[in-house]
Amino acid sequence: MKLSKLSIALVLLLFSKNSFASEPTKHAAADSVYLFSYVNDGLRFAWSNDRNNWTPVGMGQVYLRSDFGRWGSEKKMFAPYVILGRGGVWQCVWSLNDRVKQFAHAQTKNLIDWGPQAYPFFEKGKNILRPVISYHKDPDIYQIVYTDSEGAYFQTETKDFKTYSTAKEVPLSAYKSNTITITIQNNTVSGQLHRVKWAVVEELNKAAELRSFKAQQDAETTKDDPVRFANLTKPELHISAAPEKAKAISKLLTGIFFEDINYAADGGLYGELIQNRDFEYQPSDKENHDTKWNSNHSWTFKGKEGDFAIRTEQPLHPNNPHYAALNLTVDGSSLSNAGYDGIAVKKGENYLFSSFARVAEGKKSFEVRLVSEKYGLLSKALISCSSKSWKEIKTTLKSSVSASDVSLQLWPLQNGRIDLDMISLFPQNTFKNRRNGLRKDLADTIAAIKPRFVRFPGGCVAHGDGIHNIYRWKNTIGALQARVPDRNLWGYHQSMGLGYFEYLQFCEDIGATPVPVIAAGVPCQNSGANGGGQQGGIPMADMPAYIQDIIDLVEYCNGSTNTKWGKERAAAGHPKPFNLKYIGIGNEDQITDVFREHFAMIYKALKKAHPEITIIGTSGPFFEGTDYEEGWAFANEMKVDMIDEHYYRPPGWFINNQDFYDKYDRSKSKVYLGEYAASLPGGNRTNLETALAEALYLTSLERNGDVVSMASYAPLLAKEKHTQWNPDLIYFNNTEVKPTIGYYVQQLYGQNVGDEFIPARVDFSVKREDAIKRVAYSITRDKESGKLFIKIVNMLPVAIKSNIDLSKLNPISKGIIKKEIAGLPGDYKIQPIKTAMDFSDLKSFELKPYSFTVFEL
Repeated sequence: MKLSKLSIALVLLLFSKNSFASEPTKHAAADSVYLFSYVNDGLRFAWSNDRNNWTPVGMGQVYLRSDFGRWGSEKKMFAPYVILGRGGVWQCVWSLNDRVKQFAHAQTKNLIDWGPQAYPFFEKGKNILRPVISYHKDPDIYQIVYTDSEGAYFQTETKDFKTYSTAKEVPLSAYKSNTITITIQNNTVSGQLHRVKWAVVEELNKAAELRSFKAQQDAETTKDDPVRFANLTKPELHISAAPEKAKAISKLLTGIFFEDINYAADGGLYGELIQNRDFEYQPSDKENHDTKWNSNHSWTFKGKEGDFAIRTEQPLHPNNPHYAALNLTVDGSSLSNAGYDGIAVKKGENYLFSSFARVAEGKKSFEVRLVSEKYGLLSKALISCSSKSWKEIKTTLKSSVSASDVSLQLWPLQNGRIDLDMISLFPQNTFKNRRNGLRKDLADTIAAIKPRFVRFPGGCVAHGDGIHNIYRWKNTIGALQARVPDRNLWGYHQSMGLGYFEYLQFCEDIGATPVPVIAAGVPCQNSGANGGGQQGGIPMADMPAYIQDIIDLVEYCNGSTNTKWGKERAAAGHPKPFNLKYIGIGNEDQITDVFREHFAMIYKALKKAHPEITIIGTSGPFFEGTDYEEGWAFANEMKVDMIDEHYYRPPGWFINNQDFYDKYDRSKSKVYLGEYAASLPGGNRTNLETALAEALYLTSLERNGDVVSMASYAPLLAKEKHTQWNPDLIYFNNTEVKPTIGYYVQQLYGQNVGDEFIPARVDFSVKREDAIKRVAYSITRDKESGKLFIKIVNMLPVAIKSNIDLSKLNPISKGIIKKEIAGLPGDYKIQPIKTAMDFSDLKSFELKPYSFTVFEL
């Protein structure tokens, strides 16, 4: 919750009685004290009057963490060095790891709110270790001296921490470190000693106290409800609509975000049933951690005399250089592929086999078979090739039974060599019967949300693991064999069969607005490639071509068939424009100078070329902190149309932050809440409790729909046994789709959409703040149809006697459809129950405990 000044004062008064508070008055009265900065999983502080007895500041709170590299293995701070520099601004430098030729820098005025981190590159030295910083008033310059693993020392200078002098080697005597070692609560630590006013320590303590208070709010769960609400009985709720205060809100509020994580694309939504159909799996997909992950992966060759090899001479296409070369014999040799955890087929349905093939001589025939481990042969067809150049061959297989343990098998009918590539098996029954289409049951489940937009292809996938892994849309269109497969930074392979054309077609098929996301010229800040971090971004010399690619995307989507890229779209089977209106630039990036420079170039060029396109910027991965603050400041400076915010939080956060957008400035950028989810600790679990917390919060998004334009839960899909992230909205395997309760919350919001918010006067008999926060409503109206949608969340353990007064409205129907989700907080398998009601029933009805209710009338 965004706390008022009075609330903050009360919080700090409450905490002043506990161990976070300052030391006894005789110490607090001191004009100044010693402050010690040291590292322990981040930058911490301790204070002392005498340099002998040390007290951790904020009970050992971390005030600065390194944000360089990957989560888990990186993002570590080594040997931070802190000084008070020009203008009373604190400067901190530290080592990143023992590999890169970079150090980190950040600065702050108060040791609490730190500015953006920067990671400058230097050529000198094997690596950069233990940098120390000093300030020289004359000539007003900072010097940074560092060592490397070979014991050499180097020095660079800067005035502004944006440009640095070329590092030069210096003698050991130039390395002047004021680092000392002290003991804090029986632990020996190293750092720097400072003399500060006591007020500095007090402010650090207050910041830690406030953070602790918020953490307590975040930790609230329903398991404490029997005690928390023990005396809560028979509450009553009266809602009286006030249409005279109605305001227009976004009708795009509920959408989806699709990213290829958790095998969401290949092996998931994309209909292809063959794994590694193009023989392009590479050990680098898994950063060489899996020796079996190569061009042979998923393929099994059986036979005593024949052989199976991967070759690259005269490939089908330069972008698809590997293919299978088979020397086959009729003594029982075969090549098979079991897809992704087996191939699932349905009785009586057709499956389309295709492959590119060529032979050295003669004619080669073979049987294509679908074989189940349990049921044996399910279908077979004869196919042949006599072409010495690559030629596509096709046939159709109909399964005799339903099975999930099927493999595709190729059995030769003549001896000799045949080359094969792009070996494919597709269900004929794809979503909307599209060629190269989508898995129907998964696509149907997504479409049932009725999302108003689709954000794609990421996420982290969009800006990639390093510059060379940035997602390039042009690599994903055109003939499948000409597309450029790539490593997926989530640890597997992207065939690019599900590419930009397919995304755009899917958006059109479900009536959703496409929202493609393009990297802002920098890779993911969590990159591990080439040492990690943003790596300086795309070289400036390459930026004009990169920007032109983005401008070309607009032409591909919206241009006439007389344009270059409009022709490409038409050649793919879609002469009509896709009506692109939005483009996201960047994804939860660090707001560094590198990011600013690259984003500004893209933004200005795209606005000049296509002012009609709404550009969505970014404000980092959290709802607060440096990137959030810097992202919004930069958006205000650039006058960015819309800002993408992300946060994954526990249910308590969503309960206590329903006013998050109430005070947002309506004259500035609109908000796209691009990624959010509520999850419980211990495996990031979801259940009715998390779903209700989301439903509760979504009422506030509708209330603030004049500033919040779009919102999408994340991630969308997760294949069982292949998840890199939990929780997710929809889980699936090869035969089942398993929506979560959170999915049905999204569906109820997506299917009950208005473009006008109607405030109401609310009278709740319970006056306790903790109870009031757990009951929320939203009334919206669709101005075109006149339909009203009333949403009420009861996150209390007791039923609420309720009534709704709509006397100032004129509903078009006196019949009401009620949709309700209710149960126990720990339930994880609940679907909405739909019932019919009369208009008069609104005068008196009951909201069940732990329920989300929608009235449509």
